[in-house]
Amino acid sequence: MLNPFRTLRLRVAFLAASALVATPALADALVDNVSGIALDKDGREVRFTGILINDGKVVRLLKRGEKRPDRLDWRADMRGRVAIPGMIDAHGHVMDLGFRALELDLFSTTSLAQAQSRIAAFAAANPTRPWIIGGGWNQEVWNLGRFPTAAEIDAVVSDRPVWMQRADGHAGWANSAAMRAAGITAKTVSPPGGRIEKLANGQPSGVFVDAAMDLITAKMPKPNPRDRNNAFLKAQEALLSAGITATADMGTTVDDWLTYRRMGDLGQLRVRIMSYAAGVEPALAVAGTGPTPWLYGDKLRMGGIKLYADGALGSRGAWLKQPYADSPKNSGLGFLKDDQLLNLMSRGAMDNFQIAVHAIGDRANQQVLDAIDEIAGSYTGDRRWRIEHAQIVDPVDLPRFGKNGIIASMQPVHESSDWRMAEARLGPARLGGAYAWNSMLRAGSKLAFGSDYPVENPNPFVNWAVAITRQDAGGQPIQGWRPEERVTLMQAWTAFTQGAAYAGFAEDKFGTLAPGQRADFIIVDRDPTEVGSAELRQTQVLETWVGGEKMWERK
Repeated sequence: MLNPFRTLRLRVAFLAASALVATPALADALVDNVSGIALDKDGREVRFTGILINDGKVVRLLKRGEKRPDRLDWRADMRGRVAIPGMIDAHGHVMDLGFRALELDLFSTTSLAQAQSRIAAFAAANPTRPWIIGGGWNQEVWNLGRFPTAAEIDAVVSDRPVWMQRADGHAGWANSAAMRAAGITAKTVSPPGGRIEKLANGQPSGVFVDAAMDLITAKMPKPNPRDRNNAFLKAQEALLSAGITATADMGTTVDDWLTYRRMGDLGQLRVRIMSYAAGVEPALAVAGTGPTPWLYGDKLRMGGIKLYADGALGSRGAWLKQPYADSPKNSGLGFLKDDQLLNLMSRGAMDNFQIAVHAIGDRANQQVLDAIDEIAGSYTGDRRWRIEHAQIVDPVDLPRFGKNGIIASMQPVHESSDWRMAEARLGPARLGGAYAWNSMLRAGSKLAFGSDYPVENPNPFVNWAVAITRQDAGGQPIQGWRPEERVTLMQAWTAFTQGAAYAGFAEDKFGTLAPGQRADFIIVDRDPTEVGSAELRQTQVLETWVGGEKMWERK
């Protein structure tokens, strides 16, 4: 994501971030007087009242009445508040989250008119920006019944290029000035894996789907290192404030990696990042001939490669076995031919990178499953093949997720946002494998949960509530959408902690609170195991600790 924006002085941001680190990690320390809940490796509940820490790791969980050590370097009294393991987001986009916070955010818009008003206001408030950049729009939320057009941006901003990414990141909306800057005309051909939406007269409409977005973004100004640093600090603050102590970064570029290294070198990397390179070439450029070691006290590692099999359901780029019910001439976009996908997966696997493939439509999921079946025997050992999203799966393919150690990396909040749209896109007869979390578990797949931020809000407690109810924020549908696919409270919690850590080959370092694990935990305002789903959604994070250091505190 590319952004020209006004920056804050980085030195000031660093000082503000440093002020949050209240306690040293390299010490014999006790976080005491907590009402603590964690899960052991078998998923059983563990209660404790103190966390004994040394060198940033848990030494022991102390029970009520158990004698505390006589000599400590420091002790923190939590005054009886609730402590749980830090939450882990198995699928997010760190730099996109940060840039979105510094751009025009249309995520909360509920109509085209509201989006137009915000674009106009942002442009007026930023007269020196050469491009107006933002995102988060969703024509389904607007009840528009179609994609927006360039003319609808032109009506409010026509003097300079405007580019707004769709909420899912798989389509973008440009005005006429942006299309002129990119040389887009009626003769421009849609690239492989992409689609230029057209008007009835054959002119480009202003919406570019998947690979076609590159036609615009290639012409946009590039952010400089200071811009990237500021975006990272914004993203890190958002994650820590949500109680996320570790995250997978799905699609790390070389510039992203350099940003993370700068932050680590300056002592400002406070959240753990499991990095998946944006393709084979960035992985080789960063890591050479295999995953990097863990850096900065287990805060950063590039261990995998992210590939794409298709687009997204909302932009009708998800690759389906049959045409869309609401667009009978369209079956979506398959990004790679079978042999291309196999070659890319093999190239990464031969250097022991973990492979994670984005697949949303049932045809894309079938393609990835076929590829794994074909190459799994050639690359033995613990590979943990990841399928990202796995939103629409043909029921006949569901049992295949239980083979070859496949991890279903899924995002519950997508179901609560998408269920009405999914019914329209597919029709009721094709929903048997839609957002099928429980079916994945019953098939024997490992489940890892995330949010796909900034496509969705990274709040893990909203995600957790959706996982156990399959209801949206308004409590709809009353009984949950396809309620047979709900998971239990503990299954969801595991997927947001131990499951997400396992999915990143990090389960021996973090994911729960136990001796030898990193002391990553959060202080929250309620016991999430003793409240209803509505109350679970409203959980507030009070403090976030990573490696025995307080990294964030609610003011």
